[in-house]
Amino acid sequence: MEDAVRKPDNLSTLLDKRRPSLVPPSWEDTVRVIGMAECKEAGLSLAHAFAADHLSQYLLDADDMAAYPPERKWKLHVDIMTYITASHCCAGIATTIGPDHDSIALWLPPGGDMDDWWTFLRSGTWRLYYQFTAQGRQRYYGEFLPLLHDTKHEVMGERDNDCYYLVYIGTKPNARGKGYASKLIQDMITRADAENRAMYLESCSEAHNAYYAKFGFEFKKNIHFGGGSTPVTLSIMVREPQPPRNVVYTAAVKVQINSVNKEGARLA
Repeated sequence: MEDAVRKPDNLSTLLDKRRPSLVPPSWEDTVRVIGMAECKEAGLSLAHAFAADHLSQYLLDADDMAAYPPERKWKLHVDIMTYITASHCCAGIATTIGPDHDSIALWLPPGGDMDDWWTFLRSGTWRLYYQFTAQGRQRYYGEFLPLLHDTKHEVMGERDNDCYYLVYIGTKPNARGKGYASKLIQDMITRADAENRAMYLESCSEAHNAYYAKFGFEFKKNIHFGGGSTPVTLSIMVREPQPPRNVVYTAAVKVQINSVNKEGARLA
């Protein structure tokens, strides 16, 4: 009787393994552009990717936020990532790979501008001002954003508005080691090289510096947040355009962006 009970279970397990998934197979290894309809899922993925990030923790560790329970800080962290993702869906480029938004990259393309009121309102970024405490607002709006803006202008000079800026890239912990991030980076490198444009990013550790160097990014300078004995350091890195190595540039991403823009127009 015991064996008779177990056999149907084993058969059911085998059938479940053979049953095809509704998740599009191409999502496993294909970079795609996402729009506003997916910004919450992408924002949550970034939140998990940056849950232990020193800068993310610094923004939420102000003295007047000490009484916040972990659940409240986590919600604010998720909101920050979701609003930033939405901003890029509106006025930049947000790409993903993996069956469940496993890895996300947020790009500001040449000529991109996220400071307009339409993006500010539609993305929900305006809510952050009221969600932060006074010291949190100072860290985010008075320190973090101005330093990033001024440093990029200093390093890139006349090319400040004519490069591809990798604002965020992250992979969920349970999806790391599959090469997702490298595919997201290489996808935009192909486009930047075809347009003869530089790429710019901020890196949060020496290990990441070495990783980005494999793609041709070069260290330029360090910037620091917080001061004191344990400041948060970011490394500025730039990749100059390189001639394609017998690679045929495809317009797949461009087609997807046009499709997303049409979707955005319908949503508006």
